[in-house]
Amino acid sequence: MTNTTDPDQADRALKARHRAMWAQGDYPTVAAELIPELGGVLVEACGVRAGDRVLDVAAGTGNVAVPAALAGADVVACDLTPELLETGRALAERRGARLRWQEADAEDLPFDDAAFDTVLSCVGVMFAPHHQRAADELVRVCRPGGTVGLLSWTPEGFLGRMLATMKPYAPPPPPGAQPPPLWGDPQHVRELLGDRVTAVEAERRTVVVDRFATPEEFRAYFKERYGPTIAVYRSLADDPARAAALDRDLADLARAHGLGAEDGRTTMEWEYLLFTARRSD
Repeated sequence: MTNTTDPDQADRALKARHRAMWAQGDYPTVAAELIPELGGVLVEACGVRAGDRVLDVAAGTGNVAVPAALAGADVVACDLTPELLETGRALAERRGARLRWQEADAEDLPFDDAAFDTVLSCVGVMFAPHHQRAADELVRVCRPGGTVGLLSWTPEGFLGRMLATMKPYAPPPPPGAQPPPLWGDPQHVRELLGDRVTAVEAERRTVVVDRFATPEEFRAYFKERYGPTIAVYRSLADDPARAAALDRDLADLARAHGLGAEDGRTTMEWEYLLFTARRSD
């Protein structure tokens, strides 16, 4: 029998699942409680200034977009999940930040070529399933001489290891989808962007997370609030033995990264890659 599957229809279904995944749980709280400073780190690294035209791709609730707007930039925050944008609007209003919010797919941005001076993404575009498509869009909408700035979890860091720990328990990814933490590998990002960028700087850094007292508290927090974790556990709803195994693996992962050690340690360091480059003329 001939396979008549429509690739466009399959892609739309995939994006719908991604949109729903990030809408469930409470990602705004995760971003606000665990990594609030990372957006400012990226804004500073990219030298965002008043009057710059800035695009925050896969912006979520505006972890990058809001500090960029407060720096005086003309900012557009776009994301696939409208529920996150609604929360971001309210957060921006409370902080006195003025910017534009727009629903958009990172792999098919609805903006003109070379429309922005700076194109940013903080642990956002890394979750777009097709890395090359997303990278091509980042470059396309950045003007020649403009800046592309990315902050992504590394494969070796805690979040990268957490996603790898969940992967065997999750349904298999669709053909062509790539693991998010590859964006935390500088060689991978260099290959995606190729000779379209120059002045590349890539630095591994860590953010200190002190929200959790025990591995079990960490696990419960992510099971309740973090979309990818919620999605995996829902896929195991009819397999309690595998769900229990994932419980053990996540707690062991946190323990291996120092949480709940014999000395009572309650902090972890999560590694990320800070990557900046200038679009070639």
